Order: sequence, then structure tokens, then C-alpha cells
Amino acid sequence: MDGPDRSAFSKMALSRQKSAAISGVLWWLFALHFVTGDEGVVKCDELHLGQFRCEDPEINPTTQEPFSCSNYTADAPCFPAPNITCKVYGGNVTTFSGKEIGFYRPFPCHNVNGYSYKVAVALSLFLGWLGADRFYLGYPALGMLKFCTVGFCGIGSLLDFILISMQVVNHM
Repeated sequence: MDGPDRSAFSKMALSRQKSAAISGVLWWLFALHFVTGDEGVVKCDELHLGQFRCEDPEINPTTQEPFSCSNYTADAPCFPAPNITCKVYGGNVTTFSGKEIGFYRPFPCHNVNGYSYKVAVALSLFLGWLGADRFYLGYPALGMLKFCTVGFCGIGSLLDFILISMQVVNHM
């Protein structure tokens, strides 16, 4: 083979070598994916109900809110059931025995910043018609309005007692 035929032949051989190298790399990546066993493994926080149990967060008796309450959420530890395999936060695949923490589930909470829930409810029950509950929780304008209108003729006092008891109204 001389001249142009030899050059075309070597280009074609080089092209085949590149294709074979690329195919080999893709095959190894494909094989590596199945050897690691990540196929079909879900994240731990995406487990179905019944595949895990979550503990209740520890409650502060003063505020009646979880100790770890920040940004209106508290995290509670969750334990996947025995023999459940899932991906933990770092991406590692783990098979659980039922005693290890798999993830943390957020629960809603109202951070009252050190104000006592019991005191707020007591003020609302006994002195709500004077606006003492709203003054205590940091709403002085509403406290003054309740004071001047005798708790909106009692209706506002009852409504505030219900809202504070349900922890819908909290410290500002």
C-alpha cells in the first residue's frame, strides 16, 4: 500500500482504536455502577411510612417547645427498620439494624425566645381583658388596644386565649 491508500488506512485504524478505547471506558463505568450496588437504593429520608420510626423531640417544660427549636423547626432522630438499606446524608449505602440514626425529620415549632408558655396562657386567661398577655409577648400596640376596649368586649380575650393556648400566637 502506497500513498493515499496507506494514509486513509492508518486514519481508519486510528479511528477504530479511539472507538475501542471509548467503548472500553464506557463498559468499565457501566460495570462499576452495577458492582457498587447503588441501583434502586433510595435516600433514607425518602423511605416509606412503616420503614422507619422517629422519636419525639425532647420538650422544654418552660416553653413547651423542643429544646432544638430554631427557624421554626426542630429535628427529631429517625431510625430505619432492621435490614433496610438506604443512602445516608453523605451518600454512603448502609444496611441498618434498627438502632442507628438514619436521618433527622424536621418538626414545626414556635420558638418563644425564653418566654414561658405557662405564664402567657395564665396572663391570657386571667388578665387577657386588660391586654397583659399581648404586652408580655411583645405586642404593645395590641395590648394597649385590648386595654382600651376591655379585651374587645371579651371576644378578643377569648380569641387570644385560644390562639395562645394553641401556640399560634407567640413572642414577636
